[in-house]
Amino acid sequence: MTVYIDPPTWPGHGRLWSHLVSDVSYAELHAFAAALGVPRRAFERDHYDLPAQRYADAVSAGALEVGSREVVRLLHAAGLRRRKGSTGAGSESRPRARSQSRSS
Repeated sequence: MTVYIDPPTWPGHGRLWSHLVSDVSYAELHAFAAALGVPRRAFERDHYDLPAQRYADAVSAGALEVGSREVVRLLHAAGLRRRKGSTGAGSESRPRARSQSRSS
């Protein structure tokens, strides 16, 4: 299981946030987040938003530290990137093939 996290540099609601992603499937990502005790409501389209104070917890649990651009590259390469406004509600637990090409 490989899950990735970017630095907590994204501001929102008076905090800084990280993005937690998988390069394999949403199921893998949901399992990792659940093991950390991250609520499902923190999942947004293709990633979990994690507050800065949980960053070290995710890394200690095995998340690999990468830059924000790498997070996006990994999601695109895995066919898991879903931009704002994309359709596909309810498909977040369905794994996608690595070779699948997406234009969004």
